Amino acid sequence: MFELIPFDRTFRRMTTFDPFREMADLERSFMGANNVVSAFRTDVSDNGEAFILESELPGFKKEDIGIDIKNDCLTISVERKLDEENKKANFLKRERFYGAFSRSFDVTGINTEEISAKYADGILTLTLPKKVETVPAARRLEIQ
Repeated sequence: MFELIPFDRTFRRMTTFDPFREMADLERSFMGANNVVSAFRTDVSDNGEAFILESELPGFKKEDIGIDIKNDCLTISVERKLDEENKKANFLKRERFYGAFSRSFDVTGINTEEISAKYADGILTLTLPKKVETVPAARRLEIQ
């Protein structure tokens, strides 16, 4: 069986030796920063009335996704559990990761009571309506 090696631009470098770059690469590989599934990707857009937050969560079930709001902080957390069948399998190569992931977002200025969520085709979409700023009414005071 042929070994599948992901393409990595670091092997194609034609530059001089840079010890700082090499140390940074070593640290990233040791600490797991090269693991692209350690955090899920998220896009945030503004449609004028609300922010639209879209997170890529392919392969997760709706039941595996948690959305919590506490102290103006919205946290999306997901967990993929290793089932018994995968625990017993004799893997030659394993790239899919099992575990828990989470991302937190500041929701200051968001009407948290009106947030809506939907999950379809591996994309979690949250609609975060902006708070309507209340302007105090102008009035004139009578002098007594």
